[in-house]
Amino acid sequence: MQNLDPEQCRQRLAQLDFSTDLFHEALDLAIADVRTCTDFDAPAMRGFMFWSRTNRYLAEALDPEGWGRTARDSILRMIHPSISHAVTAISAEGGVGDLAARVRSKNPKGPAMARLVERNGQFAFMTHDEVLYGRELDQIPTWCLLYKWDKGVISAELSLPIKMNGKFVDEWQERIPLFLPDLGDPGADIGLLDDPGDGDGPEVVVELLGG
Repeated sequence: MQNLDPEQCRQRLAQLDFSTDLFHEALDLAIADVRTCTDFDAPAMRGFMFWSRTNRYLAEALDPEGWGRTARDSILRMIHPSISHAVTAISAEGGVGDLAARVRSKNPKGPAMARLVERNGQFAFMTHDEVLYGRELDQIPTWCLLYKWDKGVISAELSLPIKMNGKFVDEWQERIPLFLPDLGDPGADIGLLDDPGDGDGPEVVVELLGG
């Protein structure tokens, strides 16, 4: 698989109503928040905050554009106004941003993510979620903003998962490298974490915002 050039990536992102600036700003703001952590915080605070705040800043940027928001099963997703696709940010390992290398989710995922991934790209059937979304929530193709921190450098890509092997997402229908300006060092070696575990707790109220 060959890497796309920056212009090809820009055009593909635009087709999805995304931009490199959107992802750069979300990651940059999350890094700034991580820098406020100290050794008096919980050991996992930096990694968990980076995941949560990246998704938060994506939501704050997309909400005014009419995107919907859901935190069902602790998967923080923003849903396109047309219900054509969604996006969530998760940590990754491997060759993030390098289409010649394999990449997978850094942290193991639960049954909720497995259902979402396996249904990406399939046809939707009439279900209860159509009342809120026009289609079943887990049937909405969900793109992942994959990010990796390595020796002070953040790399990222936008990818569409289609399969989990074991508890890790590691097969992708499409991968779009993100050519990001220098984001700087978060200031500490952070163990990147994602959600506290999907599908293990009570269902979170789902909210769809926008016109």
